[in-house]
Amino acid sequence: MNMPDLHKLAVQSRSMREAGITLLIASGILAIFILISPVSKPASTVVTINTPPAPDAYANVSIDAKAAIVYDLATGQILYAKNAQAQLPLASLTKLLTVYAALAELSPETPIIIPADAATVDAPRAFSVGQTFLLSDLARLTLTGSLNDGAVAIADATAARENKTQTAMLAGAAAALSLSQTYALNGSGLDVNTAISGGYGSADDLARLAGALVEHASSIAAATTYSSSKASSQGGTSFTIKNTDPIIGTIPNLLLSKTGYTDLAGGNLAIVFDAAIEHPIAVVVLGSSKQGRFTDGATLVAATLAHFAGVSSL
Repeated sequence: MNMPDLHKLAVQSRSMREAGITLLIASGILAIFILISPVSKPASTVVTINTPPAPDAYANVSIDAKAAIVYDLATGQILYAKNAQAQLPLASLTKLLTVYAALAELSPETPIIIPADAATVDAPRAFSVGQTFLLSDLARLTLTGSLNDGAVAIADATAARENKTQTAMLAGAAAALSLSQTYALNGSGLDVNTAISGGYGSADDLARLAGALVEHASSIAAATTYSSSKASSQGGTSFTIKNTDPIIGTIPNLLLSKTGYTDLAGGNLAIVFDAAIEHPIAVVVLGSSKQGRFTDGATLVAATLAHFAGVSSL
């Protein structure tokens, strides 16, 4: 092969190498471009699920009471209200304030003597003048049986310790709990006369008062959930006092029950129960009838249980 042919072959070989290198570079660039380029994804589809609102368990509630409330003590939420801020006569629901005031001032072990003025109050009464009880025992008997002589004794002893009148002592207890609609003239709640009640308050106030008593004196409150309460005086006299609330056995997880009735007040009822584990609910009925307070209370409890079950009724 002559020199011109070798030169020609060399030129061709160099051209082929250059073309190959160019092809390799181009391929590399293309590969890099493919790797770093974002991959297009199909647009996602958003599926909207329309969840129906929870049924209103209180929508068809009908009660006779002038005022009522269902108060969630765990959250502070009002689940149901009817004239819940109206100030109405409390009757023996006043005894909740009397006992709370006493326990805020006195030790549960404080001896309480039944005074002479306790013997003259209206029934129900159970004690004799001069008998002495521990405050905790007298409070359990008094709340369970709505005993007026017990309430007088507790109010007298607490007012004397504070060096105040009963009215001022009870006003101080109400103020401490920010019960703006509540005041009492006596510790029993008995009507003073045909025009003036012994205690006034709202359903909202009483719900929070009942909750406070359960929180701070659970054992005393628990006594009101049984068919009767037992205790003895320091002299050894034993007492068994029947509960004034006939529906306590129908309310699950009951924590407190208190009844009230006078001519001015009509039928009142305050109960606290657990709707779930450590989830207390207060139900208060004011200004119903003597029997209607229990029907009203049972109606509101049933509606509340339905509310927590997520159904319109049980």
